[in-house]
Parts: sequence; structure tokens; C-alpha cells
Amino acid sequence: MKVILLELVAKLGEQGTVLVVKDGYARNYLIPNGLALPATASNLRVFEQQQVGRAKRLAAAKAEASKLAEILANVTTTMSARAGEGRLYGSVGASDIAQALLEQHQIQIDRRRLGLKRPIRELGSYDIPYRAHPEVLALVKVQVVPQA
Repeated sequence: MKVILLELVAKLGEQGTVLVVKDGYARNYLIPNGLALPATASNLRVFEQQQVGRAKRLAAAKAEASKLAEILANVTTTMSARAGEGRLYGSVGASDIAQALLEQHQIQIDRRRLGLKRPIRELGSYDIPYRAHPEVLALVKVQVVPQA
């Protein structure tokens, strides 16, 4: 059976790929789970029209992410925390950094996209990667200082 993939399917193909799969796989798994559509002429036309609109939205999102990356490159966020001898009593997490960016610079970011592997527990300066878009990587500069 010929199908159009609506989403990325592991070991099968990417979104928009037209391919031939076994009838049972298409009828019992791909189509009921919303992963594919039968590749009829009308479905192909509709899907191509949707792809054009989707490409425009993705280009706009990438442009916006690039703008955000430029803004973040010129901003340093200072966070104060209780500390003793170079180590924090608590920690600074992704949500704290996102909140500080909003309060200090009026920049709203998604905390889940921050590439903070583990919370910050020491004083100092940090460059934390922020995935604004799958193709755009920004660096968030954070400086952790002791609380006065």
C-alpha cells in the first residue's frame, strides 16, 4: 500500500515521504495512529498545499529564533544566591534562569530548551546553550554572584 507519512517514523522515513509499505502495517498501525495517510491523488494534493503553508511558518519561526539568539548574545543575566566559600547553599536551575531573564531583560524563554545538564551549584560565569529552534543555537550568559 502506498502511504504519505505525516510524521517522522523511526526506521521508515521522514514527514512527507511517499512510500510503499505492507497493507497490514498501514491499516493496523500507521493510519489508525495518525502517522500516515493513504497516498490517493486528493490526499497528495492536500498534503502538498499544507507543506507550502508549513514551510512559510517554519521560515518565520527560524527568523524569530535567530533574532532571539542575537538578543541573547548581547545580554548577561546576573543571579544572586546565598553562598559560602564559592559554593551555593542551594542551586540555580533552568526555571530560575528563565525567570531572571524575564525580570531583568523582559526576554521570555522556554526553560525546557535550556541545555542545563544539572543545576548550577557554584559561583561564577556560565554560558548555557539554548535551543531556540532546531537549527538555531543561542548562548545564555549567566553570572552567579553571592547574595549581599
